[in-house]
Amino acid sequence: MIERSEGKFAGVGKLDLYYQNWQPQGKAKAILVVVHGLGGHSSKYGNIVQHFIPKQYTIYAFDMRGHGRSPGQRGYINSWAEFREDLRKFITLIQTQQPKCPIFLLGHSLGSVVVLDYVLRHPQEAAALQGVITLAPSLGKVGVPKVKLLIGQLMSRIWPRFSLSTGLDLAAGTRDEKVLAAYAQDTLRHTLGTARLATEFLDTVAWVNNHATELQLPLLILHGSADRVTLPESSRIFYEQVTFTDKTRIEYPEAYHELQDDLNYQEVLADLENWLEKHLLTETKTIS
Repeated sequence: MIERSEGKFAGVGKLDLYYQNWQPQGKAKAILVVVHGLGGHSSKYGNIVQHFIPKQYTIYAFDMRGHGRSPGQRGYINSWAEFREDLRKFITLIQTQQPKCPIFLLGHSLGSVVVLDYVLRHPQEAAALQGVITLAPSLGKVGVPKVKLLIGQLMSRIWPRFSLSTGLDLAAGTRDEKVLAAYAQDTLRHTLGTARLATEFLDTVAWVNNHATELQLPLLILHGSADRVTLPESSRIFYEQVTFTDKTRIEYPEAYHELQDDLNYQEVLADLENWLEKHLLTETKTIS
């Protein structure tokens, strides 16, 4: 039996952002906070919910501004700090609702950049977390056509809300045809990116890569070798730059971008569970 609840919290500028959480019966062993990717939303991670709730994990997820059930122009931000500080406020809300429960942060695609930027910009707060997971992180070249990124950079100063389709291929998400059909019918999804988002994203990716050596949290990177949306060599380069010894990277042969929904999703979630359990065990030993 899965208990689900939903609500809103005040993000930057008091924008009411939508969130939901799923809880197991009885005491939760840890909290997994999921941050979705560009055009996504908090309801896209059903396989993660179905896998981890019976394992006594609580899952929290929110719709970033300009996404899903949250307000704001689709795919627009004034500055990257809005994404980062929205996540910061969300974590504070979770810590208030579930005090003393271990928290892991999981970012998918663009959400990985939000997560890594947060923990690197706020290292003292991040020290309270158990670890960071990045699923198909957008840490380098992405599958958006170069001409669209160039247009975004040119337009950002004069028309920051200028919007284009990202041009990302839906079929690059997963090898599962049934999932692709569901994605096509998902009215909460969008495929828009604005000029300002393009420049803020590129600047933040560069900053995160330049500060990889400062990461001081356990890190897990999961990436598909056939990911055409966020290319796997970028996460490999980032991983090599991280000097913190507790780091793991797993690359899945032939897997696509939406690892939680791809044909091998059970393998991916089993690897994630093993890593989480190992780091909860480490915490228990430290406490005792």
